[in-house]
Amino acid sequence: MRKLVIILVLAFFAMNCGFLLVNYRPDVPPERLNEEYADGRSRFVAVDGANVHLRDEGEARAGTPPLVLIHGTAASLHTWEGWVRELSHDLRLIRFDLPGFGLTGPNEDHDYRISRYARTLDALLDALGVGRVDVAGNSLGGYVAWVYALERPQRVRRLILIDAAGYASDVPGAKPTTLDAGRVPLLRSLLRKVTPRSLVRSGLLEVYADDSKVTPALVERYYRLLLRAGNRDALIARLSTPWEDREGEIPSIRQPTLIQWGGQDRWIPPAVGERFHADLPHSELLIYDDLGHVPMEEDPVRTARDARAFLLRPEPAAESSNDP
Repeated sequence: MRKLVIILVLAFFAMNCGFLLVNYRPDVPPERLNEEYADGRSRFVAVDGANVHLRDEGEARAGTPPLVLIHGTAASLHTWEGWVRELSHDLRLIRFDLPGFGLTGPNEDHDYRISRYARTLDALLDALGVGRVDVAGNSLGGYVAWVYALERPQRVRRLILIDAAGYASDVPGAKPTTLDAGRVPLLRSLLRKVTPRSLVRSGLLEVYADDSKVTPALVERYYRLLLRAGNRDALIARLSTPWEDREGEIPSIRQPTLIQWGGQDRWIPPAVGERFHADLPHSELLIYDDLGHVPMEEDPVRTARDARAFLLRPEPAAESSNDP
């Protein structure tokens, strides 16, 4: 019996060593990924301790400010590609990789608080010479968007929150996600170097309602950008950052706000969208029953159409009078 136990223990150890060896992935140098995922539209701007990857494109419309697009956790500016196709003839669009993600990579002091992201956004707009803007954000990016609207109200005209984060309290219907692995100490250590592609695919299957849209090319892009030098450490740092509880300030947001939500969101359920709608005094809510956590990526045509109608709507006199 003792010999059998030893054999089983050794077999278990060997299998796990095999798993670690097969899924070990070294960091990918940023230069290599820049060749793969940056293009002629890409720029890199040094602001607030980070070399921010951005794309500034589209046609500016008189009387309508640029639209800033902010992605969510473990994503990149590529998540907005569909919106850029749909909206670039009507709007100037500024999208960027948040520090710690995409081609931007980590910032110099590894600070990934929401307030720091809002500060980086402000510095980026200053560097681009941009004044007033509209801001759209998904998930983590939605949290950054509404905090920025609170902190810089004269700079934000209108707000679009897409399956946005920001409420600290539990909401019925929320389920554990693949990101929760990054909050477990042992798994945190492993994820810094051991990164199965299957883990990335599982996460995408969670955020998409339609599994058929989770293509190998989509998985590969998310996976490769996660391996960018410093990004896995930054993701762990972001997931380990203490929660900034600012939900009590949400009713103070005065900007007109469009709330777009996937009815099949398993990460942040529609009840949160309804709560934003109840708390925001000048908001409207659209729920897309067949979409998941990233509706702007899963169905860019429909979601961009609704965003365009909201952003190009004539401004009421009271809204216009707030221009700086």
